[in-house]
Amino acid sequence: MYPSPFHYHRAGSLEEASRMLAELGEEARPLAGGQSLIPLMKLRLAAPAHLVDLNFISGLSHVERKNGKLRIGALARHSEIEASPAAAAIPILLDCAAGVADPQVRHRGTIGGSVAEADPSGDWVPVLLTLDTTVHVTGPAGERSIPLAEFVTDAYTTQLAPAELIREISIQAPAASSGGAYIAYKRCAPVYATATAAVQLTLAGRDTCSDVRIALGCVALTPVRPAEAEAALRGQPLNAKTIDATVEAARAATDPPSDIRGSAEYKKNLVAALVRRAIETAVRRARGETVAGGHLYA
Repeated sequence: MYPSPFHYHRAGSLEEASRMLAELGEEARPLAGGQSLIPLMKLRLAAPAHLVDLNFISGLSHVERKNGKLRIGALARHSEIEASPAAAAIPILLDCAAGVADPQVRHRGTIGGSVAEADPSGDWVPVLLTLDTTVHVTGPAGERSIPLAEFVTDAYTTQLAPAELIREISIQAPAASSGGAYIAYKRCAPVYATATAAVQLTLAGRDTCSDVRIALGCVALTPVRPAEAEAALRGQPLNAKTIDATVEAARAATDPPSDIRGSAEYKKNLVAALVRRAIETAVRRARGETVAGGHLYA
């Protein structure tokens, strides 16, 4: 199916794009990678009268380490993050970037578009929630910075004001004794995951978890941070008892809907398995091991 007719506008700067969106009003949408918007338009589920193309704006696709932070431009493609040595220094980011959909999507889709979309089945938000992540935006009122934990407020809903656009995402570099892992379970690469688990932890010595963040995706309208699961592991020795308690607490924190991807009970059990595997991988990485991670396929 073809999309409804629309007017095309090319922005030369983020400020110009914001100004265009403000002038064109609610009928306008920004176009970055288009991997969410274009399919919706083809299905006539979205019919914007105006598209403001951001792709010709320079200086928004960087992936660089600066002043102890990893800075990622909003237009950085998933494949560019996957290939970046700076991003590879935080393995959980590589797990995510390398597993997004298929190569075609990874070469077009952008991290800024993914975060702004706030799709409950998206990969980036759960991963970034396990890190100290800030979203920097530009709009008619100027620039502001929003902690990611406050940025996503509901499914497909964020704190972005009308005509505001993401400029950059900054991530505080984890401590040297930290490790993380992201695991998504899918039927096949192009489809959304049934459930996902992201774990980022810090060790005290070799066998004690001094801090941990866990985020679960695809099991609610927004990513789930299971506080009781984190508390079960934080400050505790890394043994079978504490890991079992963490896994069970993560399982209990979810209340997923039954759908074509599986029953609620199946998803809860799947979350438990993914959290266990992510913890094991994160611990090994925190100890300095090179461990392959990423997505699992049915």
